[in-house]
Amino acid sequence: MRPDSGEPLEHVAVPYGSDEGFRNLAVPRIRRALADRRQVLVVARAALRGLLAEALGDDHDRVDERDPESWYAHPQRTLATCHDYAQGRRTLLVGEPLWAGRSEIETREWIRYESVINTALAGVHATALCFYDVRTAPEIALRHARMTHPLLYGETGRLPSPHFVRPDRLVLNGDRTPLPEPTGEVRTTRFTARSLKELRDTVAGYAHSAGMTGDLAASLVLSVSEIAANSIEHGAGHGQVRMWTSGTGVVCEISDSGGPLEDPLPGYVPPEPESLRGYGLWISRQLCDLVELRSQDGMVRVRLHMRLR
Repeated sequence: MRPDSGEPLEHVAVPYGSDEGFRNLAVPRIRRALADRRQVLVVARAALRGLLAEALGDDHDRVDERDPESWYAHPQRTLATCHDYAQGRRTLLVGEPLWAGRSEIETREWIRYESVINTALAGVHATALCFYDVRTAPEIALRHARMTHPLLYGETGRLPSPHFVRPDRLVLNGDRTPLPEPTGEVRTTRFTARSLKELRDTVAGYAHSAGMTGDLAASLVLSVSEIAANSIEHGAGHGQVRMWTSGTGVVCEISDSGGPLEDPLPGYVPPEPESLRGYGLWISRQLCDLVELRSQDGMVRVRLHMRLR
């Protein structure tokens, strides 16, 4: 997932206050994109897609649609899918992330997704219109939309956001808060270059004993192994893994004393093809439900969360 050369990404926050407001904002821009021979993708709830279909008439047949429940299931995978969709073609993306039912941590990760997209899709020939329903979107998402989008739609049209913050400088509430210590029984194992296979077997055994299904357990094992291998090659050369259950999932924390991370967006944007670093976190963010990271006092801690099923 690498940026293309060409037109810069246009990333626009579009607040609206009614279903008809969504239609009135989206339809002219969709028609303009179709007239400009752009690929158009709409990811919105069924009621909104129905309004667009009625308003667009025959032009609706030229619009690609996706269900938001599947498209917005996982922020890091959505980021990769957006790039793959727009790769090599001029595209209009019309979408609205799902906010209902998200935990505080999940909401933060979707806000971060809206920020990181500015770096991950830089240079792709795309306009991304991110709609925010002011009736239902959480206040924190509405507030940060001005920080994560370089452009805003307002009463006078599209304007630069005076509150925009570069992705590598965005700090969300909780980003620098120490990770909470686990409760209950914790299993701890140490690893070196010679014990990576043993580590993989240990993580697999723990995941299966907790009731995790085979494919998810394999993804967790791969994620732990990749990060541990990075610790060995580029960090202290050894480290520690702690494992425990939390709610309906398993948590694995990999830590080493190899020094602070240099990447300001660790694992959110894939490394350059020639890079020797960064693949572990990139893979882990794709595979795991949540990845938390803290770097403090020379100690790096990567905490992986994976649901049992």
